[in-house]
Amino acid sequence: MSRYLFMAAYTGESWATQLRTQQDARERVGGLIEACGGTLNDLYYAFGESDICGLADFPDEESAAAFSLAASAGGALRSIQTTKLLTVEQGMDAMRKAADASTSYTPPTGAGVPRQTAGSGRPAGATPGPR
Repeated sequence: MSRYLFMAAYTGESWATQLRTQQDARERVGGLIEACGGTLNDLYYAFGESDICGLADFPDEESAAAFSLAASAGGALRSIQTTKLLTVEQGMDAMRKAADASTSYTPPTGAGVPRQTAGSGRPAGATPGPR
């Protein structure tokens, strides 16, 4: 199973309903995650752009996407973002692979390409030609 971070923002109508009913969000969110084949690990209310965030494990990307789609389709969210997380070990392995692979890649950074003079369309130091 892979771990995912999800962050969501509620609509005003959703907040009004939650204030009235005061249902435990862990039951509501956890039930949806389980229906998508996952497990809820942690859930938090947040202040800022996201109103609620959590950590969940899903068996595959399709299951995590199903959770995100179902949560969004319910109409109670203004937005939801679901991010696959890597362990530190996975991140270190990715860095090692990137370091090895970087020797076969030439980035398009302009190295070796003449710098343009602003507005002229000519390389810096070039003299104007006939017009």
